[in-house]
Amino acid sequence: MTDHSPGASLFSAEHSAETVAASFAQTGDPRLRTVLTSLIEHLHAFVKDVALTPEEWEAAIGFLTEAGQACTSTRQEFVLLSDVLGVSMLVDALSNPADGELTESTVEGPFHVVASPPRALGDSIDEAGDGEPCLVTGRVADENGMPVAGASVDVWQANADGFYDVQKPDELPERNLRGLFTTDDGGGFRFRTIVPRYYPIPDDGPVGRLLRATSRHPYRPAHIHVEVSAPGLRTLTTHLFVAGTPYLGSDAVFGVKSSLVREFATVDDPDRAAGAGLPSPFRRVDFPITVRRGVAG
Repeated sequence: MTDHSPGASLFSAEHSAETVAASFAQTGDPRLRTVLTSLIEHLHAFVKDVALTPEEWEAAIGFLTEAGQACTSTRQEFVLLSDVLGVSMLVDALSNPADGELTESTVEGPFHVVASPPRALGDSIDEAGDGEPCLVTGRVADENGMPVAGASVDVWQANADGFYDVQKPDELPERNLRGLFTTDDGGGFRFRTIVPRYYPIPDDGPVGRLLRATSRHPYRPAHIHVEVSAPGLRTLTTHLFVAGTPYLGSDAVFGVKSSLVREFATVDDPDRAAGAGLPSPFRRVDFPITVRRGVAG
């Protein structure tokens, strides 16, 4: 029972965290109680550590308010904020520790905001006809090397100018450079696309101002997003990075892992190009993916 007697839990700077944390003592969900208690302890310690002023507090509230107001159905400013602070990658790293066998994961990013259209293996996801043609192939297997047939392989990427379809809805075809594929009996997948370009994350909002205020750039290296899921699998969200692209060593959202960087080789062979349904020359990359069974995705 809560003690309502005078002085029972009056607020003071010295014991602020303990007082506020105690107010959550009756929280029925044990995990929620643990998270809130730790949040209060760290948040109050931070405020004391930097001796936060009322003006700085008001500025912080204003920043968070603007971040919320910047969110739309195709833009998530809070995801951007989490990304540039490294929180997204930290949560991912804690949830998906690297073990040397599985394909490493990375952040989903803020542009997975519309459903990718189902496409047949070998289809092109490029509906604009711009950029350097590219063939992407791969095979989904479990940790024992067994193929995963019928897995969903969801891909999305920026175009040759560094934009996603949702950023230029009046200029780019809807759901351009997005595709949902199903692996064949051997776990294989393949699709035609273009080589993506490096690009800046949206920096015209509060997160962009934060980056400029701290002399940080907003750029991400060129990559293709890949998300693999199937019953009985732990869903994998990862990237396929283009070797040699700028910003591999300074990704604005800290998403690069060396195991995910691949050479996009140039193939100058008319017969191979014709077989792939692409002009010659074209770029070619293979991206085998290993996922873990036994954990529902």
